[in-house]
Amino acid sequence: MPQEPSRLNPDQDTALAQVRAIALELPEAEERPSHGQPTFFVAGKQFAQFRHDHHGDGRTIVAVKTADDEEGPNLIEIAPETYSKVAYFGVGWVGISLAGPDTDWDFVGDRIARSWELAAPRRLLEAGGR
Repeated sequence: MPQEPSRLNPDQDTALAQVRAIALELPEAEERPSHGQPTFFVAGKQFAQFRHDHHGDGRTIVAVKTADDEEGPNLIEIAPETYSKVAYFGVGWVGISLAGPDTDWDFVGDRIARSWELAAPRRLLEAGGR
């Protein structure tokens, strides 16, 4: 069962609402729960997942795809306050911190859109994408 906003504190509720608005604005994006988390798909492929305190880790993140297996570890090394490994997701994914009031939602939106581009079928990209 997905974690509903009413079970989150106001900061996490706002973060989920922001992620949801960004993700669902993308062409053919849909939300459905995956492993109890709000997860976003395009053409059946996952491109983002919202997580809050996943298995007690104390973090609020959005998991997004990376361009290749090296991008995620490089981002984590360069900016560990922003990026993290995503439990149960292998290489090719990175978590972006949504903690605190200083979240740069334009940046988060760009990363979610980029993740969508990595998952979207060619027909959507050729039609102009986002």
